[in-house]
Amino acid sequence: MDTGTEFGMDDYDDDEDCKLAGLHVDLKERHRQEQDDQMFPDEVDTPEGIPARQRFDKYRGLKSFRTSPWDPRESLPQDYAHVFAFENFRRAHKRATEASLKAGAAGDAHGVPVGSYVQLRVAAVPADAAARVLQRVTASRQQAVAPLVVFGLLHHECKLSVQHYGVRKAAGYEDPLPSKEQLLLVNGLRSFFARPVFSTDEHGADKHKMERFLHEGRPSVATVYAPIAYTPLPLLAFKVANDGAAQLVATGSLRSCDPDRIVLKKIVLSGYPVKVHKTKAVVRFMFHNPDDVRWFRPVELWTKAGRRGRIREPVGTHGAMKCIFDGPLRQQDAVLMSLYKRVYPKWPENLDFAA
Repeated sequence: MDTGTEFGMDDYDDDEDCKLAGLHVDLKERHRQEQDDQMFPDEVDTPEGIPARQRFDKYRGLKSFRTSPWDPRESLPQDYAHVFAFENFRRAHKRATEASLKAGAAGDAHGVPVGSYVQLRVAAVPADAAARVLQRVTASRQQAVAPLVVFGLLHHECKLSVQHYGVRKAAGYEDPLPSKEQLLLVNGLRSFFARPVFSTDEHGADKHKMERFLHEGRPSVATVYAPIAYTPLPLLAFKVANDGAAQLVATGSLRSCDPDRIVLKKIVLSGYPVKVHKTKAVVRFMFHNPDDVRWFRPVELWTKAGRRGRIREPVGTHGAMKCIFDGPLRQQDAVLMSLYKRVYPKWPENLDFAA
């Protein structure tokens, strides 16, 4: 198998990600998880109570993260049936902008010329919302607050898609910020709640590695389901406390609306050589039964010293395995296996995106 081996479907990891972003997770535990993520990135323990081929059945191995192919339209979630994809985002932006510039010109039956007096009639407005609007307009006339601004949307901006924002962690926020944490996102058009997935910010790459936490000083990309918008568009991300207080946690700007951008979650399984002879070794603790060893046999092994290898066969009944490498192996080295699965942002809890 040249590029990868696929291992079915499973939702176990989604529960694990949600635990990181849970509302009641102890803050000290989150700091420990963030520190572990920096010291031992992506490393996970193989569970003993469930076969690894079931626990990690949604993952596959890649010969090269950079060059191995991954089909962006493969095994998409049901949510993707409701999102809009552009053939060319920049071209659509250009056409939408050109159409907006023509609005209000002579002969345009739908636009409103500059300087026109306009009456807006909005149907089915709740009484409390109407009262707030009236209060805001009255206050703006007295110059107590900024005027209430009403604006139109460009073409496609009422449709839902997958947005990607380039973000950085706010300098004044020191607590851990995991992926899929519920945040209040405020851009130039709307404010809405979302659970963004963070990933590496690598220009020109066709695959991007998911980041479990948004780390300080490291640029990242936040991916969410949201209505289409065009660049340039700023972003402010807030964490809302139980008492309603909002704290700024990240800032950024819109990069694109692209459902085909691939974000991969990486996990690393580790084992240790118990017997070494030149380029051959018996490795234990990566798996706990011979069936798992046979299942993951096509996936390439690597070591922290830079060696590459493969599994030859299982040894005994407790998950030990014979391995061979491309050079001499040291007894104190760790043997590792990288697995990947594609991840998606959490679907919005409600679709009320009005600011």
